[in-house]
Amino acid sequence: MKKLLLPLLPVIFVAAIITLKGTFFIVSEGEQAIITQFGKPVGFPITSAGLHLKTPFVQEIRYMDKRILTWDGHPNQIPTKDKKYIKVDTTARWMIVDALKFIQTVENERGAQARLDAILDAATRDVISNHHLVEVVRNSDSILDKIKAKKDHAISNAAKGLPVIEEEVTGEIESIQVGREKLSEIIVKNASSELGQFGIKLIDLQLRRISYEQTVEAKVYERMISERQRIAQKIRSIGQGEKAKIEGRLKLDLQKITSEAYKKAEIIKGRADAKSIAIFAKAFNQGAGFYEFQRTLEAYKKSLRGKTQFILSSDSKFLKLLK
Repeated sequence: MKKLLLPLLPVIFVAAIITLKGTFFIVSEGEQAIITQFGKPVGFPITSAGLHLKTPFVQEIRYMDKRILTWDGHPNQIPTKDKKYIKVDTTARWMIVDALKFIQTVENERGAQARLDAILDAATRDVISNHHLVEVVRNSDSILDKIKAKKDHAISNAAKGLPVIEEEVTGEIESIQVGREKLSEIIVKNASSELGQFGIKLIDLQLRRISYEQTVEAKVYERMISERQRIAQKIRSIGQGEKAKIEGRLKLDLQKITSEAYKKAEIIKGRADAKSIAIFAKAFNQGAGFYEFQRTLEAYKKSLRGKTQFILSSDSKFLKLLK
């Protein structure tokens, strides 16, 4: 009997290994599993990590991810409530919370991605098309607070007599009622009710990128350029006005300085002339004869020079010193 069993030992050993391998399976930390028998799920999902048992040969294991997964949508062109066409690129995070429902409905992650594409794109389109563009772009009214602060600063500068440079805002900036984050929450709420039947939990959704449609974008850029140019022209005109004021004050100060200097110079010259005349008169009164003699010699020197010829009578007073 032993001799008959010896040749069968390797076969029995291999059969035992195969049986044990088909009986035990391991579920890792980031996984969950469903046992299927002839393709149909059996029992509840296994979500705890470790070593587990199944019936060999007739049962199989379907593994699914238990971690948070990422969904990236395709950029879609969506019209807003105020008829502005924009391209919206979305991304979301989701996870499998009911593995049994998951394999019964979408079977695998590829099927889940297809369902997510359809449901999230539709929910995003519905929510954005029912709100104005400003609700999609902005998340708060902080820009209005900044504009108010700038206006208050401009009023304060005007009261102090300082130059005021205020940016012009074309049109009225709307205040938001919902905002970008709230829109994402609404999309998640609307989509979650549909995704729940597939054993999927939608954690969050983000509007990753928003851009204008190409023709609208060109018009927006043109408007932005014209606004910047208008503001630049306003700043230049204010600068030219300040330049004219400074040059006017400079010219006025220069004229004032020149007139004061001329006035002082004339006063000094008048006082000097007065002193000179007084000295001259005093000297003349003290030596009238000498002064007459000196002035006559000076007249001779100036008139009798070179080949100058005079015809004078012998009793001329001019020649009295030469007699």
